[in-house]
Amino acid sequence: GKQLIGVGWIDAGAFERRRYMNLVVQKARHPQLQDYIHSSVSGLHPFVQKGLVEKVAVIFSDGDSIPIERFIFRLAVNQSYGSKVEEADLEFSLRSFLIKLSVSGALTKALPQDCRWEITAYFRSLPQASKNTEAWIPTDTKQWQKPPLIIPIKSMSSEPLSVQLYLEHPSLSEPKPL
Repeated sequence: GKQLIGVGWIDAGAFERRRYMNLVVQKARHPQLQDYIHSSVSGLHPFVQKGLVEKVAVIFSDGDSIPIERFIFRLAVNQSYGSKVEEADLEFSLRSFLIKLSVSGALTKALPQDCRWEITAYFRSLPQASKNTEAWIPTDTKQWQKPPLIIPIKSMSSEPLSVQLYLEHPSLSEPKPL
């Protein structure tokens, strides 16, 4: 699929614990980081609604732009559902999703000092150019040569949205960069 990204650098003090839906979550501390995350997510919203986005990944890469691990959110939106969304049902499903996400840290790898991260959207087909697509650019992050190791984390199905979250690590037989 086609990939478009937004990029950021990792800073251990960039997030702080907050409560959301009566759960402890991590919230960006710096206004610029808050704006980046908010604009990335809200910029994708119309494309997710139209079913154009296949998956969204948060990719952690080393200093050479080689991915270390990827959190993949695979999305499916029921286009025939219309606007009849039961907010309470969706919130209940999202809450259980966030609980599982918060305890998935044990599955992750230790990240190097010069690590960076990016939000990457994989489109089923590229959207037409508009003000919503201006902030997104083709990614230059290197791809793994071998199929990754996949660790399922959580699936959520609450009409009209279904989400599967899984973690990807490079295959043990992945060739090392030269």
